[in-house]
Order: sequence, then C-alpha cells, then structure tokens
Amino acid sequence: MFVKGYYYHIYNRGCNKENIFFNDDNYLYLLNKMKSFYKENGINIIAYCLMPNHYHFLVQQITDNSISKWLQKVFVGYSQAVNKQQDRSGTLFEGRPKHIPIEKEEYLTHLMRYIHNNPVAANLVSSPNKWLFSNYLECIGKRNGSMFDKNFIKQRFGSLEGYEKFLTEYQVGKSMEGKIEKYLFD
Repeated sequence: MFVKGYYYHIYNRGCNKENIFFNDDNYLYLLNKMKSFYKENGINIIAYCLMPNHYHFLVQQITDNSISKWLQKVFVGYSQAVNKQQDRSGTLFEGRPKHIPIEKEEYLTHLMRYIHNNPVAANLVSSPNKWLFSNYLECIGKRNGSMFDKNFIKQRFGSLEGYEKFLTEYQVGKSMEGKIEKYLFD
C-alpha cells in the first residue's frame, strides 16, 4: 500500500462533516501523538494542517515501516480520548484516512501550499501564519518545531523565506487548480 520513498497526501474528515477538534487541547493532544510516533515509524512530515472538521498531511515514507501504522497509533488513541472527553461513542472520522501517492514533483509544492492555505480558504484566519495548528510557521522559520523537513523546503524554494514568498505571492491559475483537483476533498 505505502511505498518507501514516496510522498502521500493523507486526509480525512469528521463523520457527517462534524468537528473532530473541540478545543485547543484536542489539537495539541493530536500534535503530541504525531510527534511521538513519526520518527520511529519512518515518516518524514512535509506539511500538515489540522482543521476543525478535517486534516491534511503531506508525508513521505522513508523506511519500510508503513505510514498506516503511524496513522493507527495516532488516530485510534486520539479518537478514544475525544470520545471520552466529549462523552460520545462511535466513529469520529468518516472512515479510514484517504491517501493519494504524489507522482509528479510539481504537485508536491502546490499541494504543500494548498495544505498551508486551507485555514485561509475556510475563512478561519486572514493569513496562514495566524493558524497555529499547521507547520507553516516552522516552514517559514517563525516557530521552532521538529515536524517539518527543512531540506525539502530549501531544495524546492531555496530558503524558508522562499517558501513564504511562494505561498503569499503565488496565485494558482485555473489550469493548475484542475490539475491538482484529484488531490483535494470532493
């Protein structure tokens, strides 16, 4: 299913499009779970964004361990904790996480921009640097954190500042939107 060296867009949303995060502590709990397991499971995190009712990850599998093991460790525990906290039962998510292998280099950078711009597109914030629950601030050097690949950014954008410029100045044309459409939610 997951292949060593490949990049994947992984995403899911709440059952019936309902929230999966109910307060800031929920976001922080999930981030802590992600951080606890990503290295031991051979995951390279490129971009992530946690939204009130869904999430997006752009990750690379760098060992023979499977991304699915990492996802299971992160989300089974998270679902159980949220269900207990919210005094709810049943599924929190709309099935298993969806994943799409990224086969073209050009999609990597545009998908990364899409992920980090998601809170702006949803009108939650006016700029991606105001959304605390993504790794955008790490990717532009404005917050210390370990869940991002500095080398990935430098190789593709020249510098952290180069990525910030790409995100803030680049406007996806209609032709690119159509090309990356298969990587987005329906």
